[in-house]
Amino acid sequence: MFPIDFLYASCRRAPNAVAVETETEVITYASLVERVNSLAAAIHGLDERPQSRVAICGYNSLEHLIGLLAVMAAGKVWVPLNPRDGKNDIQLKIEAAKPSILIFDEDCEGQVGLFKGEKIVGFSGMSTALDTIGGLIEKNRGKRPNINNFNGENIQAIKFTGGSSGRPKGVLQPYRSWLTGAACMINELELCGGDRYLVCSPLTHGTSCYVTPILGVGGTLVLGKRIMRPPDILDAFKNRDITTSFIPPTVIYMMMSEIGGEEQKFPMLSRLIYGGAPMPSEKIRAAQGVFGPVLATNYGQTEAPQIVTYLSPNEMLKEKNVESVGPSSFLTRVTIMEPNSDEELPEGNTGEIVVSGDLLMSEYLDMPDATSAVKTGNWLRTGDVGLLDDRGYLFIKDRLRDVIISGGFNVYPSDVEAALVKHPAIYECVVYGLPDEKWGEVVQAAVVLEKGVKANESEMLGFSKQVIGSIKSPKNIKTLNDLPRSSVGKVLRREVKENALLELKI
Repeated sequence: MFPIDFLYASCRRAPNAVAVETETEVITYASLVERVNSLAAAIHGLDERPQSRVAICGYNSLEHLIGLLAVMAAGKVWVPLNPRDGKNDIQLKIEAAKPSILIFDEDCEGQVGLFKGEKIVGFSGMSTALDTIGGLIEKNRGKRPNINNFNGENIQAIKFTGGSSGRPKGVLQPYRSWLTGAACMINELELCGGDRYLVCSPLTHGTSCYVTPILGVGGTLVLGKRIMRPPDILDAFKNRDITTSFIPPTVIYMMMSEIGGEEQKFPMLSRLIYGGAPMPSEKIRAAQGVFGPVLATNYGQTEAPQIVTYLSPNEMLKEKNVESVGPSSFLTRVTIMEPNSDEELPEGNTGEIVVSGDLLMSEYLDMPDATSAVKTGNWLRTGDVGLLDDRGYLFIKDRLRDVIISGGFNVYPSDVEAALVKHPAIYECVVYGLPDEKWGEVVQAAVVLEKGVKANESEMLGFSKQVIGSIKSPKNIKTLNDLPRSSVGKVLRREVKENALLELKI
């Protein structure tokens, strides 16, 4: 079985069920399979080699979704490229992955630059020219791709991790990883044919993990605008019977701000899943107050995609679980090890989070040293710090590289951030360490205040010391208008720290 078989199986069971709904079109499973197969046949015509690579650079659209599924059906390796990334970053990823075919939105051509292989235009304003997805589907209508004899270790995708400087790190995700992830999603989220998943976060990132499980149970993928803003998401929640969606915390905060933090009625919404960054308990409770008892979270990495652990909406309502990311998913094992050691630590001890199971990546693209640094036998060293309680629930502290060692004490930025956002004036914050001759490092913070609210540094420092004590409390707090973010909305702690270091040198 391959990931694309989730789509084919649902089509056999219920060909007339709705697979995809856009703002203007309703597409059945039979129609979706016909389009996917036609485009996959066209892709085969451009490059017959099994496991050759196809890059897709585009915003969320029907063409993007069909392109992704067609790459899977054609037995190719998908290379996602986020058009919000810098042109230089995208070029480095293309050079590393060496795709033979590039699918790109017409208005993203400037991002992909020169490309020597075959080019297909994805979103093109409904054009049916022969170099577009629409045109290729029409030309190859009724055709099917060749069937390839692959196994679970063959590669489905190369996804890149990290920032935009230096050599990009490509993660090779095999078929077994995608199949395991989809099975875990279906099991943990209890997905069913009535689920309607709003595709609002980029398909190039975590949202892609939900495509095959939703289609596998006969559910519906709901597409809105190519770039959905908080008002668009809220409107879809209200008017398009959305049951499930995955959204980064920062976007959830913006949605809450958009509606003034007042409780709203979203009658069909049952799972609002956040991930990619922690959410302080105060923000979790505030979000539950706005959206209802629907907030859930999962933990994963590109190297172990999306659902290493899962905390359901009902479990998140319990006070003892609010800061947890839940127990391991049913096909994955999680434990805690001493950093730089293979020693497993007893429950309740803080150490490095390590993962095993079929969810794991194969390796990093052309980086054997980097691969051996994180893979130890059957274990993946995540580089994250956390602990497991006596029930097996995971509590994440921080990235190993972000831990601040001040005066011999380990200070976890997430602990400090959770304390700071308890202050009624602080909307969002990021905590980092700076070099110090006396203490080794000192704790620093940058905050964004609530709209129309004022607070001075001494007041916030005093509040912090009362909540978490002087050792963990920041020595300085800087107020900013906004925090720098990645193309998918993650706060860039490293960039805030680098800016602070530059100021110290001036």
